[in-house]
Amino acid sequence: MTDNQIRFDDGATYERYMGIWSQLAGETFLDWLAPNAGLRWLDVGCGNGAFTEMLVERCAPVSVQGIDPSEGQLVYARTRPASRIAQFQQGDAMALPFPDDAFDVAVMPLVIFFVPEPAQGVAEMVRVVSPGGVVTAYGWDLLGGGFPYETLLAAMRELGMTVPEPPNPGAASLDTLRDFWVAAGLESVETREITVQRTFADFDDYWTTVLGAPSVGAKLAAMTPAELAHLKELQRARLPIDAAGQITYSARANAVKGRVPTTH
Repeated sequence: MTDNQIRFDDGATYERYMGIWSQLAGETFLDWLAPNAGLRWLDVGCGNGAFTEMLVERCAPVSVQGIDPSEGQLVYARTRPASRIAQFQQGDAMALPFPDDAFDVAVMPLVIFFVPEPAQGVAEMVRVVSPGGVVTAYGWDLLGGGFPYETLLAAMRELGMTVPEPPNPGAASLDTLRDFWVAAGLESVETREITVQRTFADFDDYWTTVLGAPSVGAKLAAMTPAELAHLKELQRARLPIDAAGQITYSARANAVKGRVPTTH
């Protein structure tokens, strides 16, 4: 593994960094999905369970299975109230450890660009979802500047730093998502953009959050004090800080959904 790959192993740190963004996007996503109650759900790439928790709270599932490659994230997920219904285990999105037709809905939240072979991941979701069921996903529009911390990454690049990237940063573009879903044989395919806003109490709140970022925290920690101070000032100058010192800005994700044919 190279030092330019991204690993998420600390569920608590991830919660502050990305869990809140995940929940904001997830709320809008679930409003759009509008699922029925009493369904069997699969959460592919469940991470620390931020989205899984919303499934349990909002969708009245009969069961939820969450899989993720990181045991550290799963340890955190198992501490959530959702664990009264949801079960969490290690698993590979490209080789789901479940039989055919085991679920009514499979969802991949903020994950598809981390899957080495996204088309295989989509095919696996289709396999494990029963005919008439829903296969769906959403992910940050990385190439379109929609990532929540894009200003930080841009400043790091300006300083000549190599920024970690997922294996397939373009996998969550609207056109690419639609292509994956259509190629997998799904029907009634729909896509939409999701724009969300988050407010940080002040610059220190923002800066403390990004210093713990699983994706770039190690690189920030390796910078000299002078380099880090320079990066900090670049960020302070570019962020929308209001008169009260709060920072509010937007992020954008793309979502897709489709139905498994009843004859698959």
